[in-house]
Amino acid sequence: MKTSETVTLETSDPSRTLWRKSSYSGGSGNCVEVALDPPGQVRVRDSKVPDGTVLILPAGGFADFLTAVNQGAIPLA
Repeated sequence: MKTSETVTLETSDPSRTLWRKSSYSGGSGNCVEVALDPPGQVRVRDSKVPDGTVLILPAGGFADFLTAVNQGAIPLA
């Protein structure tokens, strides 16, 4: 993520956001959900705590994060 981009935390409002889970989650409930709301931002939340805190990233920052994960630059536990 570029240093000029901002990451925000907020409490989610499920009534105004369309959340998506990965098809790889397998229905176990141990995953994150993402939403594009508003356009240009990506919201990320823990699927087990849908009314909890939401991480909001610029779309470009989220894309950079996914690239780093796919390249193995971020270890997955």
